[in-house]
Amino acid sequence: MNAPIRNASIRLSADVGGTFTDVAAFDEKTGELRLGKTLTTPQRLVTGIDNGVGKAGSHFNQARLFLHGTTTAINTILERKGSLCALLTTQGFRDIYEIGRVNRPEAYNLFFKKHEPLIGRELRYEISERCDAQGTVLLKLDEEQVRKCAREAVAQGVKAIAILFLHSYRNPAHEQRAKEIVQQEFPDLFVTASHELSQEYREYERTSTAAANAYVGPRVRTYLAEMVSHLNDSGFGGNFLIVQSTGGLFDIDDAKASCIRMLESGPAAGVIGTKVLCDSLGMQNAIAFDMGGTTAKAGVIHEGTVLMTGSALIGGYATGLPVQIPMIDIQEVGTGGGSIARVETGNALRVGPESAGASPGPVCYGLGGTEPTITDANLILGRLGVDRFLGGEMRLDLDGAKKAMQEKVAGPLGLDAVEAAEGILRIATTKMAHVVRWVTTERGLDASDFALVAYGGAGPLHAAMVARELAMAKVIIPRAPGHFSAYGMLVADLRRDFVNTWFTPLADASFETMEKLYSEMEAQGRETVKRGQTLSGVSITRAADMRYVGQEHAVTVELPVELFKNKDREGIKARFDAVHQVRYGFSVATEKAEIVSLRTAIVGEMSKPPFEHIARGGAEPDAAAFRGKRPVYFSGTGFVDTPTYHRPELKAGNRILGPVLIEEHASTTVVHPGDQVIIDEYGDVVIEIGRA
Repeated sequence: MNAPIRNASIRLSADVGGTFTDVAAFDEKTGELRLGKTLTTPQRLVTGIDNGVGKAGSHFNQARLFLHGTTTAINTILERKGSLCALLTTQGFRDIYEIGRVNRPEAYNLFFKKHEPLIGRELRYEISERCDAQGTVLLKLDEEQVRKCAREAVAQGVKAIAILFLHSYRNPAHEQRAKEIVQQEFPDLFVTASHELSQEYREYERTSTAAANAYVGPRVRTYLAEMVSHLNDSGFGGNFLIVQSTGGLFDIDDAKASCIRMLESGPAAGVIGTKVLCDSLGMQNAIAFDMGGTTAKAGVIHEGTVLMTGSALIGGYATGLPVQIPMIDIQEVGTGGGSIARVETGNALRVGPESAGASPGPVCYGLGGTEPTITDANLILGRLGVDRFLGGEMRLDLDGAKKAMQEKVAGPLGLDAVEAAEGILRIATTKMAHVVRWVTTERGLDASDFALVAYGGAGPLHAAMVARELAMAKVIIPRAPGHFSAYGMLVADLRRDFVNTWFTPLADASFETMEKLYSEMEAQGRETVKRGQTLSGVSITRAADMRYVGQEHAVTVELPVELFKNKDREGIKARFDAVHQVRYGFSVATEKAEIVSLRTAIVGEMSKPPFEHIARGGAEPDAAAFRGKRPVYFSGTGFVDTPTYHRPELKAGNRILGPVLIEEHASTTVVHPGDQVIIDEYGDVVIEIGRA
């Protein structure tokens, strides 16, 4: 074991993706930022993290803080590889999880299939108990029945139990007692209760959330325990924090219990990094676009605020399962560098969602992959250099990529390898543009009003194509885009979100009661974020879920403190009308509104690595930045001899007309003919679409 170093000053972060693991090491004393990138090791994720830390020139015993984001939770659900688990619920409601909302997204699809619950009906047990919507106990909990059902479930081989009793968001006593009983009987069993995860109404969504937490719980807990053991063996003596789907951090003990809050931990960190970048540039509106090896994701910063949601459908709208927790509103699609292209029945070309992952990876990696991917297509089109991938650490196999493309895609379609590669990128671009539309158009926002901040190893390769598809005028590639989510973890804050369902007409709402409810939640949040951490400050935001009387679904409205101080009902109503107008395209100033739930976010602010200025140069890049030319294929022009520049050698003020490639260790930026590049004061690559 390596002993911890006294006065350790390194802040480490690790983002584990489906293909690559990214690590950032920030020295708080010197201000130095070092980066490491390595292939993910699916069999033992800790090994990939350790390799990345080494490539970043650091060690765990040098760190005072380790920040971690992982796809373990969401992949467990999407791949249906979770634990066998059971559900204890109120008598008469075992089928609520299966009935759901009876949504029919495709009204005329005769082959439509509903969601498949994570817990089968045979493992859903009814317990005699009942509370009403006000939390009054109508029927006492049958404790012996809880014991009997838990024993029966364990005899069936379950590894986790979820508990959902009706209206427990109002009165959790029965859930608390049932959990105590189960844990007394089976101390090693993973047990979760719905009130610990969601304090909102909607029993189906609360059931689904608790079931999902139980489903992923044992696997995530095992992984985190393995990580803790490795940290201890490595001499780590600092704090281990996990990134939540809100983009905030929470401690390891909370993470082990509320695993479901980690669903979008890696992608959320990238959005937080984008928010900090926007703040430094004085930019109010941006799309955070993250394309890695497995998926492409998008989130929104609108008017300087990260757009959040109180629930999400994991697995898609048609068949997905709802999870009712606060999170950044991130949409994703199975289109990444490793996404496999194949020809299906009827000579239809399909790209993704299956991915070659890290093992065996794309054909061009030379690690045994046989199926052509988006990365192979980029190599064939000249957008990746054979001997420059990962700074030259990995030589790419162009001949192997061409052979696989010809055999698997081009030949069956009667095309050559170049035509097939171009078709793959066009399909991928369309799919990724849809992701951006989901987070903008469906919110009543126009994507063309936003800048596209693109990162991830593959994001800069495709960003200009996606921007063109959406009529966006500006693309920003931040420094070290291949490590940007890991960087986002370094600038994240501790955060706790609370919600309290409170049905009240706005006209009758008591500001005294609201203040009491908010204050109770905020006191709990302050205590949590301050626990064992050094903070530069604590900030609080308040919001309310509101709707017009008679509506079913609500919108979340941020509420400045001044509205409470002034008891300004009209101000609250005006803000609600404005949000409703943006979201649904209409509002009714004369219509009465009601409050559904109160929300608050408590943020423990941590010190952040600064954005460093780079050296300034002239409009013409220095000769040292030029790396020669190579043929690159662009739609409409074919292969063009394209200048290539080494990004670390570019200076602020440099201007370059497309076509051009800008290469760096973990990514390549493709600038198309007709576009112009400007290097800003922080070293960001700013692409002005169609401005050359």
